[in-house]
Amino acid sequence: MGHLDASKPVHATCIAVDGKALLILGQSGAGKSALGLSLMAMGATLVADDRVILTAHEGAVLASCPVPIRGLIEARGVGLLRAPHVQGVPVTLVVDMDKLEVERLPQRHRITVVDQSLPLLRRVDGLHFASALFQLMRYGRSEP
Repeated sequence: MGHLDASKPVHATCIAVDGKALLILGQSGAGKSALGLSLMAMGATLVADDRVILTAHEGAVLASCPVPIRGLIEARGVGLLRAPHVQGVPVTLVVDMDKLEVERLPQRHRITVVDQSLPLLRRVDGLHFASALFQLMRYGRSEP
């Protein structure tokens, strides 16, 4: 996963925490919506589930949702759920659910999204992953 452009909606889930968006990428069944739901249970707000519109605006990448699916998120085995939602939120972090992070203190990764370089994290198998992402989105990371 190296580059995403704005030519069509991206198959992803996106949530917002304190006015910043987290874009969750991965194949079908990778757990994008489940991770989004976990983050929403902690206080995040839905931007989009299944398809995310990414646009460049003044040096930022803004995330929005196509009209037909605004305010909806899929819970596998439960159905489509309604949720409060926001639009036009700047993406500040991307998670790749298709790649597993195995390092305890991993190297920093980046991805180009609509010609902007953004931080990229890989999936972590652990119950702490959603809460760690929420904490990261809200308060940032300590720099070495």
